[in-house]
Amino acid sequence: MTMATTVERTEVPTELARGRGGGGPAPKRVVVAYGFWIFILSDMIMFSALFAAYAVLSGNTAGGPTGADLFNMRSVFIETMCLLLSSYTCGLGVLSAEREQPTLFLVLAILTFALGAAFLFIEVNEFAGMIAKGAGPSRSGFLSSFFTLVGMHGLHVASGLLALIYLVAQVLVQGLRAAVLRRLLCWSLFWHALDIVWVGVFTLVYLMGAYH
Repeated sequence: MTMATTVERTEVPTELARGRGGGGPAPKRVVVAYGFWIFILSDMIMFSALFAAYAVLSGNTAGGPTGADLFNMRSVFIETMCLLLSSYTCGLGVLSAEREQPTLFLVLAILTFALGAAFLFIEVNEFAGMIAKGAGPSRSGFLSSFFTLVGMHGLHVASGLLALIYLVAQVLVQGLRAAVLRRLLCWSLFWHALDIVWVGVFTLVYLMGAYH
């Protein structure tokens, strides 16, 4: 047996141990990232279906009010800016966490939460005002699809704010450990995805509905 053959036989298990030949599970950070991207993509598919339903039903007002009658574009613009700014502070917060600046991260997390909460407050007021005018989700197909699409986005924003509270508590207790940073990154991806969905809502629902 030659020395080359011996080296070749000893190198094969080493390569397998490094994961190049299927030997051993993938690192946890890879599994978490892969799983979270699947979650984000499945959420986008769900919102795509809701957008499609709204596009089909937006003209079915059943003789009731239309978007032009109901939408207050000034309020919609304010809540849109709140959400877009919250995405900006979210990104800065994650960067400060990666740079191990916990105080700056906490300040930016509070700003992100306040902007997200303001967005929800304006949206809930909008829903309450529409229902008070008799334009609830059961009034027409248009309103049913509107409340479903916009309300589902609002539920996602609310869940994101709850997750942010949990993550801030983890930072306060555990510090900026690798596992906490990984969760913060996943949460920021989720929050940015909600911004992308809202741009679609703002364009398709509010702009086209108010000026159609």
